[in-house]
Amino acid sequence: MSYYRVLGLDKEPFSTSPDPAFFYQTQQYRATLANLLIEFRLRRGLSVVLGDIGTGKTTLGRKLIQLLRERNGFIFHMVLDPTYPTEDLFFASLSRTLGIEVPAASPTLVDYREALERFLFRKAVEEKQTVVLVIDEAHKLNMLSLEMLRILLNYETNEAKLLQLVLLGQLELLPLIQHMPNLADRISFKSLLRPLDLSETQQMIHYRLQEAGYQSASPLFLDEAVEEIHAVCEGYPRRIAMACHRALRTLVMEGMRTVDRAMVESIVRDEVAAGWSGARRLQKSGFSA
Repeated sequence: MSYYRVLGLDKEPFSTSPDPAFFYQTQQYRATLANLLIEFRLRRGLSVVLGDIGTGKTTLGRKLIQLLRERNGFIFHMVLDPTYPTEDLFFASLSRTLGIEVPAASPTLVDYREALERFLFRKAVEEKQTVVLVIDEAHKLNMLSLEMLRILLNYETNEAKLLQLVLLGQLELLPLIQHMPNLADRISFKSLLRPLDLSETQQMIHYRLQEAGYQSASPLFLDEAVEEIHAVCEGYPRRIAMACHRALRTLVMEGMRTVDRAMVESIVRDEVAAGWSGARRLQKSGFSA
């Protein structure tokens, strides 16, 4: 029997997979999502969301897609691996992602660009649809791909951009954009995802347990355990989920009722804290929301 059923849960509460159902929306996440939706409605073009490893960028992207799926008038796609060595491969992949048929048998770069422009004009202007492209792991984009995206952002009417582009990336994306002033000045909205504070960490743990079906009045995590998890994990959601999973697994194996500080100290600190310096990277990034 899975450990979560032993604890009175219906499913795994602390998976690190980017499941929108387990995405606890702090104030900053809610604000980021709300601002992105406004940018789309106004068709402003380029939005950039940065965050260190484990701050929830991918899950936020999945949540954004879920929100768009619930709304009318949107065409949306999410690119998970944006690594393209050549311009042709970049546009060919983008055309396939958007479902664009390029008429030429052996399309050239010009063929791809013209087909993309026709597609965006038809969808955004003639059909009044909002075309949204979300690129995860955007820090993997090379300068060539970023230049191609800049070109796509040039497709516009007098009133609006034809493509709404969201770049979700680690902090390494920032210097790439800064080296391209003609792309940087196109950013209409930017957000920096920061680690959770102690209260948000406690709320995230409670929310995930609730979503997984926990109904007992007895807490699985004592306040002192949550404090220790927050300190060890520095407020990073992915690390918090990993720590909580290990704690619940140990809870079952040792036949205990609640996770306390001593348990967290004994099973988590050495594994989870080793080598993490995310907060310092954020402080040095120079990126401000």
